[in-house]
Amino acid sequence: MKVAVIGANGQLGQDVASALRTQGHEVAALNHSEIAVESPESVRAALESCRPDLVVNTAAFTNVDRCEDEAVQAFTINAVGARNVAQATQSLGAKLIQISTDYVFDGEKGSAYVETDPPRPLSVYGNSKLAGEFFVRAATPRHFVVRVSGIYGRHLCRGKGSPNFVDTMLARGRKGEEIRMVDDQIATPTPTAEIARQLVALGQTAEYGVYHATAEGSCSWYEFTLAIFDLAGLKVRVEPIKTGDSGRKAPRPKYGVLENAALKRISLNLFSHWRTGLENYLAGK
Repeated sequence: MKVAVIGANGQLGQDVASALRTQGHEVAALNHSEIAVESPESVRAALESCRPDLVVNTAAFTNVDRCEDEAVQAFTINAVGARNVAQATQSLGAKLIQISTDYVFDGEKGSAYVETDPPRPLSVYGNSKLAGEFFVRAATPRHFVVRVSGIYGRHLCRGKGSPNFVDTMLARGRKGEEIRMVDDQIATPTPTAEIARQLVALGQTAEYGVYHATAEGSCSWYEFTLAIFDLAGLKVRVEPIKTGDSGRKAPRPKYGVLENAALKRISLNLFSHWRTGLENYLAGK
């Protein structure tokens, strides 16, 4: 199978491209210099040049707080960009995997969200990603809209220009810094390597629709931080704080846990527990 990975130099995109190659698929790795999702002409030209069977769109404006100030840019990339990719993919008769987020929910449910729960984003970022979902679903029937949560991987996150959460905490801990971390935001941190493996498996099916793709279980970011230091053998003081004390501009869902109900329904859920994923990441697996 020939696969075009958009955003192939990003944190998730690099692992997706690697996982596809490991499975013997031919990969066209498209970076921003080769495809600009905000331009329908650029998207059409790039995809027509490689004529893929499957397109995986990992490109996004992911800086949640900057999105609040740069709403036009957020919607241009996350919504209009997704539409451009979906329309070009449909014209080529290819499948599309569109990456979305747990931020399409408001976090008020208090239990894990399934794919059929009504979304209600709190932030510009969440609204722009939800708009992208609707564009994709309207533009092509051969879509997999895949929502992820709390991702971290070995490659730099281009959108934020910084290491992932795990590596950032380890660096700060080794410097002896005291960490302040929110204990009232619950999510499911998930390694990009596991997401990539799941996307490869899903993309080989014709089970189109909306999917949640996260590790099993859940924890607060405070609990996740404690687990990072515990597994790394570091003694670091971590102070629990509330979201209101974090100084973040964009509102975040306090309960962003996703249940992989659709993957389990088709017997294709490949994820481990979040702590196992963290152990594997720290072990270099």
